[in-house]
Amino acid sequence: MIIRKLFKFENAHIVRHCTTQRCSQNLHGHSYKVEVLLESSYLDEAQMVYDFGLMKLRIKELIDAFDHSITLWNKDDKAYLEAMQKHSKRWVVLPVSPSAEQFSRVIFLMVEKIIDTTLMVNGERGVEVHSIIVHETDTGYAQSFAQDAHSERMGTVDVTQIEFSAQIQSEWSTPTLWHDILEGKPIQNPKEI
Repeated sequence: MIIRKLFKFENAHIVRHCTTQRCSQNLHGHSYKVEVLLESSYLDEAQMVYDFGLMKLRIKELIDAFDHSITLWNKDDKAYLEAMQKHSKRWVVLPVSPSAEQFSRVIFLMVEKIIDTTLMVNGERGVEVHSIIVHETDTGYAQSFAQDAHSERMGTVDVTQIEFSAQIQSEWSTPTLWHDILEGKPIQNPKEI
């Protein structure tokens, strides 16, 4: 069974090397919609795949890190990166270009890490990320599945290279949230929220 939760964020970026000059040469923004689709062959004690309320904890926290932020590619021009980080308190640096396609891969891997490090307490079993859909506009989106997120042909996404600004980290439930997830530190779901 598949469940879906929709998240939204406002974000600015430049997508270098794309055909459209407006996108490749100009800082611009989008009202993103992100669909997180989880699946399992089991239901928990409440007969749910995964409580939507639980998705509003760490998954929402990390997706919300992109809200009112500028997303940068770590291979972009060094002067541009420094200027954006100097003049914005909310920024995220990715090891890939911030296209809709790469956003879907990055968010897939982030949510996958969250699920993998979560200690389930309500009988949840076999919960996996089915796919991530990132709507960049009302008419355009990218959808990533496991084979895409882990594809060497598309270029490996090293999530350990993702950097979040100090302001973003200060807004998390714990400032070391992403570091803890990368370290594989178990995070126990609450019994009640």
